[in-house]
Amino acid sequence: MNAVVQDKYGDAEVLHVALVSRPTLADDDVLVRVHAAGLDRGTWHLMTGRPYLLRLGFGFRGPRNPVSGIDLAGTVVAVGPAVTRFEPGVEVFGFGKGTFAEFAAVKENQLAAKPASLSFVQAAVVPISGGTALQAVHDAGRVSAGQKVLITGASGGVGSFAVQIAKAAGAEVTGVCSTAKMDWVRSLGADHVIDYTAEDFSTSAERYEVILDFAGNTPVRRMRRMLTKRGTLVVGGGEQGETITGISKQLRAALLSPLVSQRLIMFISKQRVSDLEKLTVLMEAGSVAPCVDTVYPLGQAQVAMRHLAEGRVRGKIAISVLNPR
Repeated sequence: MNAVVQDKYGDAEVLHVALVSRPTLADDDVLVRVHAAGLDRGTWHLMTGRPYLLRLGFGFRGPRNPVSGIDLAGTVVAVGPAVTRFEPGVEVFGFGKGTFAEFAAVKENQLAAKPASLSFVQAAVVPISGGTALQAVHDAGRVSAGQKVLITGASGGVGSFAVQIAKAAGAEVTGVCSTAKMDWVRSLGADHVIDYTAEDFSTSAERYEVILDFAGNTPVRRMRRMLTKRGTLVVGGGEQGETITGISKQLRAALLSPLVSQRLIMFISKQRVSDLEKLTVLMEAGSVAPCVDTVYPLGQAQVAMRHLAEGRVRGKIAISVLNPR
């Protein structure tokens, strides 16, 4: 099968299309014919091997699994003998390993039925970013109706979902983004939008019950100034240029939290199929919609990754593997 592979860590140039063996199935695996795959920051980190701590789990000199990609949407073509939830022909989406390929073997418990209202491209960009946003808003942030919520990185993959999910929860949402993306963030439902290129939002007199920090550029101490006395800061993005652990800002928040009245959350998301089911309810109701900026064919994975790294994306990038409907 055709797949996007890398033999070493590096920039987008390490990605190339090659013929590789179709994956074999374990007892609890589902073989998915991939129609589309989502591109997220996690895939960029695995490509570059940064922060360096991740190499402990994925390989020191290069990735143990050379095929790129995590999110996917497609059609089941075969199942392992222990699989009970899916059968050939079913349309699915979820979390895989090596999804920038024509086929991917995915654990049964990492897949959900694709929402009927979504195309394969739309469904493919949901799992990682949508699940991360859902956990940040509901589990970590505990956002409820009437609260004032500030979201940094509001135009990004996670942020664009978070704006919509927080609005669906009844919050008054303020999104932080660049000038060119302000109108677009408003179109997602944000009540207020701050242009971080024109003003230092951390000096505002406004106070928020919840801050969801996906941008990672503002220190914790300045974020705390914008919180109410018992407000919650969810730190979900690493600091730019932090190449060792990638979570130093989250660690500082976690260490400080017991010493102050505010909740400072070190947030690292999990891959949970239950989140896909909750997101499906929201998407089928029209409360949340995946935002696809650009779709690239499998052979242009390098171009797609460069586009992501430039920081100009509104929402998500998708990789088209099979001509999706």
